[in-house]
This record gives sequence, structure tokens and C-alpha cells, in this order.
Amino acid sequence: MAEARPFDLDAVFAWIDAHADECVADLQELVRQPSVSAQRDPGLRACADLVESQMRSDGLDARQYTLDGGPPVLFGHMTTKRSSKTMMCYSHYDVQPPEPVDAWTHGGPFSADIVDGVMYGRGTTDNKSGVLAFNKAAKAFLASHGELPVNLKFLCEGEEEIGSIHLGPWVEANTELLEADGMHCLDGSVDTATLLPDVDLGLKSVLFVELVARGANADVHSLNFPLLPSPAWDLVRALGTIMDEERRILVDGWYDGLYELQEEDEEQLREKARRVDMEAVKREWGIDGFALGRDGVAAHRARQYEPTANIAGLVSGYTGPGSKTIVPNEARAKMDFRLIPHMRQEDAILKLRRHLDAHGFAHIEIHGEARAEPPYKISVKEPMAQAVIAAAMRVWGEPPIVNGVSAEGTILKHVWIPCVLTGFANPGANLHAPDENIVVADYIKGIKYAAAIMHEFGKGP
Repeated sequence: MAEARPFDLDAVFAWIDAHADECVADLQELVRQPSVSAQRDPGLRACADLVESQMRSDGLDARQYTLDGGPPVLFGHMTTKRSSKTMMCYSHYDVQPPEPVDAWTHGGPFSADIVDGVMYGRGTTDNKSGVLAFNKAAKAFLASHGELPVNLKFLCEGEEEIGSIHLGPWVEANTELLEADGMHCLDGSVDTATLLPDVDLGLKSVLFVELVARGANADVHSLNFPLLPSPAWDLVRALGTIMDEERRILVDGWYDGLYELQEEDEEQLREKARRVDMEAVKREWGIDGFALGRDGVAAHRARQYEPTANIAGLVSGYTGPGSKTIVPNEARAKMDFRLIPHMRQEDAILKLRRHLDAHGFAHIEIHGEARAEPPYKISVKEPMAQAVIAAAMRVWGEPPIVNGVSAEGTILKHVWIPCVLTGFANPGANLHAPDENIVVADYIKGIKYAAAIMHEFGKGP
């Protein structure tokens, strides 16, 4: 390949600064389009149309692919003679439910209002700003240099927030289309303590289940409690068998074959403990201390590499004002289990079923299924990881915070691509909560981050 004049990244950054108003207006337009995947929002298709329209307006390739049972996937492929490498830019246009809606300020969950330099609305951080960071970065290269620094594939889906439940079959049928040398996602905020990007080299998979205990065919007067099954008590007792007070999961075989930390993993944990002020994290969360008294390296190790069994929701019977004398006929618990590399969702759900049966809870139903998203882990030495780290250095002036595993796995089940997750939004972005937001200046910096990653990845062999 002939030697070409190097890209001037400062010129790319200058174009981004000069067109900041355009970038902000496009994000406002995208945030104002509701796209709640968990609620089967009819706006999902309209949002896919909007993303496609914005990409084409920016001079980017974009095509919609229909999923069986799910909203469209957007895919684009743009080539360059400047690099033999191909980078996948993964993002998602769906968002979390906005409830409780009355807890939102500044115009509501889809207002995209800007107040004191902060844009508010569902998706401002997770992940519509990430969608546009990729698009505007690519446009900046085309506008300032007439070409890209690396071959790019854009993949933007509409069900990430519910586990990409319809994406797997499409990926499996399009493996050649999706082949790339590296992939990354810009989804989330910077580290709370250092205000530097987190760079996550892996993924904890999530197994969602709902446990249901049933009793009589209707709620019955509590005078009859001595004669009735009690779903609420059954469920409480069943939950108590799953995890002990030390937060160790008691399901037989749960820890079999777990990923064993390497020296580079331990060094990343020590480095993070040296650089990250965990007291700032406690203040952000409003707590005096971490669970089990963990701190320092132990706290980071637990957060990144420990399997979890979280009760996300628990409900039975009457929960309104005053009292109601009933024996509820049903109790439900929603759980999410975080699985680290080498744990298979299919195995985990079978182990949970056997555990409940063995403890006398065969009558408790498990609603849930193993989804396509597997856990994974890559080395910090991978070119994709090195490109993201170098880009963060270029934009922030300091090394980022490198993590082992965090929370896009569906693609990786069918096409292995070294994948990195990072982000650029401000702390307090309120992901998944009311008043989700992004500082406008951080969004513009995030576009530069995306451009720097493209530049760095394209340089390597």
C-alpha cells in the first residue's frame, strides 16, 4: 500500500468544533423521537428511519435490515484505500422506559431541552449520543480530508436495552457482512472519580429471570391463612437459598470453570485502585461504605469479576395505602444474574432450576430464557484496546481507566471480533433514571474521541 499523507487530526477536531451546532441539533432531533424497546414502542421504526436519514444526510452509507419479530437493524459499510483494517462501530437507538415520568424535570423524558449547557432526555447518553458520535466523526474525516482513516462498518440496533433478543438470528445469517478486525461501543459515562473514560475489555453477561410462586385461585381473606399456601413466604424462603450473607451464590456448580485472572488483569486492578478515589463513588451513591466492607483492589475485583444474583423487583399482594387483610395468591421476583466469562446462560438457568427443585421449591416457576449475549474478555494488548487507550490519551491528555469486564455480546456469539466498551458522558448522567442527561461540551468531546479511535485504529498494521 502506497505511503499516504498522514491525517491531520487537529483539522478533524476543528471541523467538529465548527459544526457543533449541527451535531447538537441532530442529537435533539433523535432524542425527541421515542424508542422504548421494553414497551414495544411503535416509535422504534420511526427512530430507525430517522437514524438512516441522518446518516445519509451526513454522507454515510446506511441500510435497514428487517428482523423477524424485532425493530430494524441499521448497517452501513464505508471503505478507504488508506487502511487494510476494518472497524465495527456498534450502537443502539432504543432507550430505557422513562418511568416514573413525573420525576422528570426540564420538559419531560423526550424534550431534549438544554439548560445551563446540559441536554436532558432519554437516550442523551444511552445511547443516542453514541450513535451520532460515530456518524459525526466519520463525517468530519470526509469533510476535512475527503476520505476515512479506516474501513468502517456501522451497526445500530433497536433492542439492546432488552438483551438484543431478535438480533442473534440475523447476525448468524450475516456473518460475512459483519466481519471486522475490531469493534467498539460508545455507551456510558466517564469514571466518576477521575473524569477519564473507562475502557472495558470485556462483558458480564446478564441472565434475566422472573420467579413466580402461586397459591389459591384468588386472594383470600387472611383469616384463612392457617389453611392456605402462602406464595409470598414461599418466594422469600426460596430467594434465601440462592445467596448467603457473604453474597456467595449457593447454587451447585455456579462457579465451575470461571475465568481465572491473569497478571495483566491484576495489574489493571492495582492501577485502578491507585488512580480512582472510591470515596467519590460512595458520595455519588449516598452510602457510607461498600458491601462487606470491600475497598481498594478488593472492591474493584468484586465489581469486575464477581458473579452476582440481584433481586431487581419483588411484589406480592396489596402495596397501596392502609392495610388489606388478604393472603395473596401470587408472588413475583425479578432477578438479574451477572455472569462472567466462561459462564453459559443456558447452563446457569438449568442449575437454578435444579437448585429450587432440590430445596423443595419445584412449584416455583422460572420465567426467562438464555439470550444470545455471551460474556467475553480480551487482552489489553489487542489493537482495538490499544487504539481506544491512545485515543483517550489524545483527547483527555491522560491515560484512561482500564477495566477487565463490564457490562456487545450478541454479535460475538457468531462472529468473533475483539470488542471494547467505553464512553464519554459526564458523571451524574442518570443512565436508566429520570433526568438522563449529557453535558453538551462532553458530547462534542465524545465525537472527537470517536474520531481519534478511528484514526488510531487505522494506523496500526
